[in-house]
Amino acid sequence: MPRHDVLIVGGGHAGAQAAIALRQRGYAGSVAIVGDEPLPPYERPPLSKDYLSGDKPFERILIRPATFWAEQGIALLTGQRVTAVDADARQVTTADGATIGYGTLIWATGGAARRLSCGGADLAGVHGIRNRADVDRLQAEMPGATRVVVIGGGYIGLEAAAVLRKFGKQVCLIEAQDRVLARVAGVELSRFFEAAHREQGVAIRLNTQVACIEGSTHATGVRLSDGEVIAADLVIVGIGIVPAVEPLLAAGAAGDNGVRVDATCRTSLSHIFAIGDCALHANRFADGAEIRVESVQNATDQAGVVARTIMGEEATYDAVPWFWSNQYAVKLQTVGLSMGHDRAILRGEPASGKFSVVYLRDGRVVALDCVNNVKDYVAGRRLVADGVVAPPDQLSDPAVPLKTIGT
Repeated sequence: MPRHDVLIVGGGHAGAQAAIALRQRGYAGSVAIVGDEPLPPYERPPLSKDYLSGDKPFERILIRPATFWAEQGIALLTGQRVTAVDADARQVTTADGATIGYGTLIWATGGAARRLSCGGADLAGVHGIRNRADVDRLQAEMPGATRVVVIGGGYIGLEAAAVLRKFGKQVCLIEAQDRVLARVAGVELSRFFEAAHREQGVAIRLNTQVACIEGSTHATGVRLSDGEVIAADLVIVGIGIVPAVEPLLAAGAAGDNGVRVDATCRTSLSHIFAIGDCALHANRFADGAEIRVESVQNATDQAGVVARTIMGEEATYDAVPWFWSNQYAVKLQTVGLSMGHDRAILRGEPASGKFSVVYLRDGRVVALDCVNNVKDYVAGRRLVADGVVAPPDQLSDPAVPLKTIGT
């Protein structure tokens, strides 16, 4: 049975960055990344943007050049899915029955695209966007498609809709809630993006439930709960992810919607860490609530904490969350977590295409959404990191630079 001093399960941002950080800090032991895709680690956010649109070839979204891993002595065990963990024996089992031993295990599996639970979800022409193979299949079918239905008004759905409109497709976006981005943003930002997409020709249906996908072998339409059928040649489903933690939970790790970790990203199982989208942790920017943060920032910062911990350094996770999204000519940059906010302050005019929304909780700045507004984003990081109590009249006035507030 092969054995590695550090075995990393998952070849996305979190897993790749853990391996990179270990080598950067001088770790001399053996390191391996085992992943279920037959590919070296690559960036995921461009999948629904630059890669889907064809603006970036696959080689340009690699996290490191293909030769990097061997040069750094990092073994890539591609095309292998870990199905079981034995924490006492310190080994994992893959889908083909092979076992791999480890000294320390880093679980960085992210999650799988959440699937529709209704009839027709498995028909050809129904696509998620989670890995390169998903997008390659979608790209192969796009030339023959005219009408596309996107289910889900989160960032994946909106970004995909923007790319599809670029290619001249008829796009209808269906969202079950009363606004897009309802889980991650305030009303002002939701209404701005709804208007931006409608201006580009996207039909947006809010408060709308999907009953099933129509078709015999290939999707031909989406039937709504009221019986209406929206014709479609392609259906894209962007309704979130399911964290890939079943083997760890089956091995006895604490968790539920993810695997629970402490401030050093340790799980409840000895010698096992978890990082990235699948890691459930108490986050002070969410008022101490246990959450999973699905972002490159979170994956990278947690990877660094684990690398430092393995090297015997003192390290805890306390990073300011940040995110971004590109749609049409709109660049959104978000810092902090707006969940649980009790006040949203509009800064600037959405009609101008450049504005920010500042979110407060108990008078403190907890997050900003900045649309085509890099200055506010950069200055806003300090307000969020320090939990600054700021006068609302100053926050709402674009003439007052954020960098002068609370200093």
